[in-house]
Amino acid sequence: MRIVVSEFMSLDGVVQAPGGAEEDTDGGFAHGGWSMRSFDEDAMGPVLAEVMERTKALLFGRRTWQIMAGAWPDRAGDDPFADRMNEIKKYVASRTLSQDDLGWNNSTLCPPTTSSGRSDGSRPTATATFRSWAARALRGRSSPRTSSTSTAS
Repeated sequence: MRIVVSEFMSLDGVVQAPGGAEEDTDGGFAHGGWSMRSFDEDAMGPVLAEVMERTKALLFGRRTWQIMAGAWPDRAGDDPFADRMNEIKKYVASRTLSQDDLGWNNSTLCPPTTSSGRSDGSRPTATATFRSWAARALRGRSSPRTSSTSTAS
């Protein structure tokens, strides 16, 4: 299994979704939505469409899933990206949500894990590849740059 992390990242390392100013104010962060000022749909649209076309599933933490589940279902039918977000398989890592809480289409709660990393106690062997799309696109390149690779555990 290969896990690819796609992030919106500034050149100085700020990672945040492209939502509004109120999206993430933890720690007094007052610059939410910063990436939308620089988002060029003609440049990033095809890149994100290609990523989503190749993506088989999405992996979210609780907080990000709740933000996305509050935004994408209402956009269904308005654009192909929204339709893809709503149809794709979604896995949610959470200790506080239950499967019954996951009302967004095709969302599945990840089972709790043991200290070894899997619910059955076996050791995972997947390699995770982390990629940053935003910084690459800001430099005028359409393909991602691998920023780090590690073995998942």
